[in-house]
Amino acid sequence: MQAGKTALFLGLALGLAGISVVACRDLSSFSTGSGSFEGVAVGATSPSFVLAGLDAGTSLCLTLDTNHLQDNPGSIWTSDGLFTAVPLRPIPQIWQDPLSTLTFGEGRLKNLIYVATATTPFADGNGNDVLLVVSLMQSGDVEVRMIRGAPGLVPEGGTAATSGGNLFAIFDLTRQPGACGF
Repeated sequence: MQAGKTALFLGLALGLAGISVVACRDLSSFSTGSGSFEGVAVGATSPSFVLAGLDAGTSLCLTLDTNHLQDNPGSIWTSDGLFTAVPLRPIPQIWQDPLSTLTFGEGRLKNLIYVATATTPFADGNGNDVLLVVSLMQSGDVEVRMIRGAPGLVPEGGTAATSGGNLFAIFDLTRQPGACGF
């Protein structure tokens, strides 16, 4: 009986150790130092079903410090001036919530959730904060999703709602040797 409990305990300990090794991946290679990650919005051709609220061809630049993912992770810029050296703001409660383990799609090492305040105010008057999902990819690249608002509901018998304050964009970013170019 005691040997069975010991074997169960050892099995549990090894299982938890395996989980912690997977959860504690070294992400230091994503720190940009004097470089950056840069790329254009995905689906920047018309019509696009994955781009709303930004002009086609808008680029995003990201700096990242993986030693400070929970307090001062980096900044973003967009080529249209919507964001200019805007710091990524961590949401402290997420780090203690299951959202910190968010996984979706293939090839992602870690998904991080931040908020950034637009440099240029949105015209709809509903605030200037944008939710960002930053995915650190196995390829060494970074993917950023920008999310703000939603289009209005279509009333019964009505026509399609306009995007209003809706912003949705996906950016595939690759490492660049220098600082952001815009």
